[in-house]
Amino acid sequence: MPRKKKTEEATEEKPSKSKRTGLANEEEDKVETEDEKKKEAVEEAKPKRTRKKKETAEKTEEEKAEDEKKAKLKKALEEKAKELEAKIDKKPEEKGMKEEVAESEKKRRRSQKTLFPLDDYVKYSAHLGTKAITPHMRPFVYKRRADGLAVLNTNSIDEKLKEAAEFLKDFKPEDIFLACKREAGWKAAKKFSEVTGIKVFTKKYPAGAITNIQLEDFFEVDLIIICDPWLDKNALNDATKVKRPIIGLCDTNNLTTGITKVVPCNNKSSKSIGLILYLLAREYLIARKQEKEAEKLKLEDFTGVEESELDEREEKRAAEKSRFARRSVKEKEEKTEGAKEEATEEKKEEKTEEFEKGAKEGV
Repeated sequence: MPRKKKTEEATEEKPSKSKRTGLANEEEDKVETEDEKKKEAVEEAKPKRTRKKKETAEKTEEEKAEDEKKAKLKKALEEKAKELEAKIDKKPEEKGMKEEVAESEKKRRRSQKTLFPLDDYVKYSAHLGTKAITPHMRPFVYKRRADGLAVLNTNSIDEKLKEAAEFLKDFKPEDIFLACKREAGWKAAKKFSEVTGIKVFTKKYPAGAITNIQLEDFFEVDLIIICDPWLDKNALNDATKVKRPIIGLCDTNNLTTGITKVVPCNNKSSKSIGLILYLLAREYLIARKQEKEAEKLKLEDFTGVEESELDEREEKRAAEKSRFARRSVKEKEEKTEGAKEEATEEKKEEKTEEFEKGAKEGV
């Protein structure tokens, strides 16, 4: 009997061990699944971390570039500050400062004042244009006269002359030449050359003188002045080929293509051309600190006409205009009186005719 009990106990113990092993296996499976999930989560998190790392790396590179730029700017600013300090430390002498102040005041006064009285531009007929007006010159035209001639604005003449004079002063006389084919400007052009030392071509400019190296008369130039874009077209074409700046005296019938500084004026009258070249010569000498020579200049030597003669001519013209106006007024009065007399005579004739008709009817 005791052996049977042992066997029964053994059989009872066997199923209990199998149950334990099953539970253990289930726990192990659960642990494995959890481990796998953790691994998957880690693997999923890896690219996010790498992206964050890349982004942070890029940010750091951008920050480094910005820091480098800031450092360069700081260095540049420090260098400029040092240069300014050095300039400030080098204080000029009192005489130099006074001269600079005087020059600046002179420039300011000149900028405020006109180069020449505006009424005198009219006296020298610099304001008179032609009957033709090109689109290029239309901005400088003030009005048309009754005879069809265009009238240039004297303010624009003076302003453009100032600009041309300021532009001219930066060039040496040996680097400039003036071309004037029109006979009316030959005297003024020669005087301009004599005073300033600038080379002048009157009558005819040799085409290719500044473009063709093989010519014997070839020379180099940095600035060209022309008195008429149409007549001096050879000089204008050569200057545009060589790409040199041009100062041009332009009338209302001229085109301004290729001209750097336009001076609107009457370029067909000797008085007008003489006045413009006189003002350019005077301002050029003053800019080159030759004020004594500039004071010696006479406008008569450029225009060929004295101011007294011009005043007499203007007085005669004014008298003729007043006489013409008086005549026109008298003629108008005579016409009105004649018309009145004719009207009264017509009325009298009508009354007589009516009276005669009434008398006949009464008979």
